[in-house]
Amino acid sequence: MHINFKYESMYNLSMSHIDLNQIEEKEVVPGIFGKFVHSDNITLAYWRITAGSSLPEHKHPHEQIVNLLEGTFEFTMNGKTKTVQPGTAIIVPSNVLHSGKAITDSKLIDVFYPVREDYK
Repeated sequence: MHINFKYESMYNLSMSHIDLNQIEEKEVVPGIFGKFVHSDNITLAYWRITAGSSLPEHKHPHEQIVNLLEGTFEFTMNGKTKTVQPGTAIIVPSNVLHSGKAITDSKLIDVFYPVREDYK
């Protein structure tokens, strides 16, 4: 099935379809599993995190937006910790220290700009 978008022919755009079920899940740190989708400029990370698993404090040059979809997650940025619930988005500026811990099994989507080459 082809979806005809209003501006597709005007800008010579084409749609890429990605079946997330076909992307291999990678365990980035113990208990933290990700599937990654990359465009020319951004990376989407689909995370599945088991309860009790922690992401160590780190920073990176990428801007990041964290979107909690399921579970309860403890997020720390610049030494301040907040427990968040689904429906929460957190903006992490470039080169800011942050870490996290899944209080319950959790699912998150992260958006990174620019592309996370280390997740390819």
